[in-house]
Parts: sequence; C-alpha cells; structure tokens
Amino acid sequence: MPLNSVNTNSGAMIALQNLNSTNSELQVTQQRINTGKKISTAKDNGAIWATAKVQSSTASSLNAVKDSLQRGQSTIDVALAAGDTITDLLGKMKEKALAASDTSLNTASFNALKSDFESLRDQITKAVTNAKFNGVSIADGSTTKLAFLANSDGSQFTVQSKTLSLKGIGMTTTSTFTSASAAKTMIDTVTTAMGTATNKLASLGTSSTGLDTHLTFVGKLQDSLDAGVGNLVDADLAKESAKLQSLQTKQQLGVQALSIANQSTQSVLSLFR
Repeated sequence: MPLNSVNTNSGAMIALQNLNSTNSELQVTQQRINTGKKISTAKDNGAIWATAKVQSSTASSLNAVKDSLQRGQSTIDVALAAGDTITDLLGKMKEKALAASDTSLNTASFNALKSDFESLRDQITKAVTNAKFNGVSIADGSTTKLAFLANSDGSQFTVQSKTLSLKGIGMTTTSTFTSASAAKTMIDTVTTAMGTATNKLASLGTSSTGLDTHLTFVGKLQDSLDAGVGNLVDADLAKESAKLQSLQTKQQLGVQALSIANQSTQSVLSLFR
C-alpha cells in the first residue's frame, strides 16, 4: 500500500521521469526531421559520423577530378577539330597538286594552282597554332603528353600528344612545286601526310573515348559514394513522422499523468475534515 505523504510524491516523480524521457526522444525526432539526418553530429554516433565525413570528402574531391577530365576532353576535342580541318586541307592540296601535274596547263593556270596549294599549306599552320584550349595544345608539338587527374588519390590519366603541324605530318612550311613533275611527286607527299594525320587523329580519338569512359565511371563512383553516405546518415522521414505523432501523444498523456499525480496529495486533506 503506498504511503500517504505530503513530503514525497512518488507518483509525480515517476510521471516526471517518463515525461522527461518522452521530451528527450521528441527533441531527437524533431532534430532528425529538421535536418533530414539521423546522424548530424559526432555526438549522435561518432563512428558512423566519421565514416560518413571521410566518404563525403572523397565524393567532393571527385569534383576536381571531373573538372580535370572535362578539361582534357575539351583539349582533345579542339585538337580533333583542327585535325578534321587539316585533313580537309590536305585533300584540297592533293587536288591542286594533281591538277598542276597536268603538262598541258599554261603558265598562268599552273601558277594559280601553285598559289592555291601554298595558301592551303599555310592554313594548316594556322589551324594547328589555334588548336588550343585554355592555352594548352596537344597538336602543335609544344608538349609530348598531358596528364589529367584520374582519381581522388591524385593518380593521373595520361594522353600522348600528336603533333599535327606540317613537320609533324612529314611536310615543311616551304613545301610546294615548281613544275608539273614536282607537282606529281608532291601528290605522294601529301598522300603520305594525310595517312600520318589520320593515324594521329585516330589515336587522339581513342584517348578521347578513354577520357569519356573514365569520366562516366567517376560520375557513377561519386553517385555511389553520395548514396552510401546517405544510407549512413539520412533519416527515414516517413518513420520519423509516425514516431513524432506517437511521441506527441505520449507527451500529452505524460503531462496529464503528472497533473493527476500532483493532485493526489490533495486527498490527504480529506483525512482531516
């Protein structure tokens, strides 16, 4: 039988303990709903919080990797664009040389073809000179290779440069012809140059495909890391919403129970009436 006392109210103390416990749980649930996370600080769960922080840092660092790879893509794309122009120019140069090899041409026609050939040749140099992205080129012979970030550990994806200048494809800045026979010889020279250029462009195309593939992988890796972090720290809002309603009801009942417990001491007065 419980002791009737005005000094000690055991029922009220128990009700208060339960109410404090409910308020504490309610505070945690509200925090999870507000932040969307079940673990937002190291206080919530130190081990999982630390793991999530490391993985988040890795995922964030992959942004720099993606930027580097995209820069590499653009650099190669510019070189490929220049290469397309160069092969077109070589095709036209071959046409001019072939036309100039015709011994039945008069001097004026021959000189016009020779002038056109030299103009096309000079355009190749201009195309190569302008084949730069962010001041960097892998087509002008200024570098042997370029390295781009491949992963968050600093490893690199290397692309070998392919010189597409006149010298790089077996010609010179003074390549021309002064006679029909020289024009005929130039046909073979231009044909060889075109073969060299197309082989180099094919190699650059392979490197570009490699960059594309790796960039796709890095994007998927970053998504997987973000999803993994989410699995560790994100709150199940549907579950937390249901829990919130339950705790709010429990809190109201706790307040009511405490009120009843506090009123129980009033019954002692009836003993003295």
